[in-house]
Amino acid sequence: MRWLFLLLLVLNVFYYVWHQQEAPLRAKDVTPLSLYRGSQQDIRLLSETDGSREKEKTISAKGQCFYLGGFGRPESAQALEVRLAEMGVKVQVGQKDLPEPGFWLSVAPESQRLLGDAQLKNLSNEFNELKHKIMQCEGVAPAE
Repeated sequence: MRWLFLLLLVLNVFYYVWHQQEAPLRAKDVTPLSLYRGSQQDIRLLSETDGSREKEKTISAKGQCFYLGGFGRPESAQALEVRLAEMGVKVQVGQKDLPEPGFWLSVAPESQRLLGDAQLKNLSNEFNELKHKIMQCEGVAPAE
């Protein structure tokens, strides 16, 4: 029994040395936690926020605007503009160089709080092609 224990001990030592020869230990590069969580520092629970104000702040702070539309015909975009004016939402016709094709209406930042999920659902029932997106205000190319 003693010889079996010594044999297993020698085999363990031999295996350990052989394993260390194959892959020497190296220090890992560890990124600091502050850099890793840089984009996630503004995350809050829904119960901690006032939804409409936070949405408006985050959209306008990043240089992005809220757009409604995506219509293939300008008549549909004009009908949506009239419907939104009835609701008290201020809109303007989107720029021509938007990354998405179609006719888009840009919603003014002070009017974004008037368009909740229920209002957007009702509008999408009225207008079949209606989409809503948050896109860059300037378009694709940076303004100089």
